[in-house]
Amino acid sequence: VRYIANRSSGKQGHAIAAAAATAGAKVTLVSGPVQIPDPPGVEVIKVETAREMLKAVETELPSDVAVFAAAVADWRTAIESGEKIKKTGKGTPELTLVENPDILATVAHRKSGRPGLVIGFAAETENVVEQAKVKRLRKGCDWIVANDVSPETGGVEHWLPQSKDQVAKALIERIAAALDDQS
Repeated sequence: VRYIANRSSGKQGHAIAAAAATAGAKVTLVSGPVQIPDPPGVEVIKVETAREMLKAVETELPSDVAVFAAAVADWRTAIESGEKIKKTGKGTPELTLVENPDILATVAHRKSGRPGLVIGFAAETENVVEQAKVKRLRKGCDWIVANDVSPETGGVEHWLPQSKDQVAKALIERIAAALDDQS
């Protein structure tokens, strides 16, 4: 193992940032290491770790809306080695894991500087709606976007399968409508 990571393309976050900028919003995107171009009209802050991402997000507060689409790794190694851990013939080395900060929950539970609208994402493999509802409450966010929802569940909008760009555009339109309702 060279490193422990949670590989994510960053495409959804970049698409949301681009859609928000196109809609006229002033957008700052905090992005992990990705292999896609920065969206036009968006200030981009590049980070490598979950701790760097949390610090960058908190530095950008307050904001009207915060969308958390990043698939940040839940765990990291307790001790980072600056060198390759070589085979010694004594078996597999012990790697102790510690929890990474929960960026969504940290921002959603802030007492001051909390964005007016905090949106998280839930990529669930089973009981999607139920798990998304639990996550929304546990994390303290206002909205949760799940990949697969049931149309008969109250308080949940069913969106047909669509591209990441289409999801981003629809989400930004929904955010704009909610902000208009608040004013």
